[in-house]
Amino acid sequence: MSDKQAIIKEMLEMQHKFMAQEKASGVTMEEYYSGDLVDYRKKYMELANQVIDMAHADKGSHR
Repeated sequence: MSDKQAIIKEMLEMQHKFMAQEKASGVTMEEYYSGDLVDYRKKYMELANQVIDMAHADKGSHR
């Protein structure tokens, strides 16, 4: 499995966990922006940016 595929797999797992939590107990805007989910959002954004950078490298383009 390539690094990009591993990162995408991790992102999908994070999404599934978030959706399960949201379905089970709901998520308020306050929780999403200032609660425990701040770390989730930061980690997810870091992973997304890595995938974007890898895709640009693959195609020889840039942001």
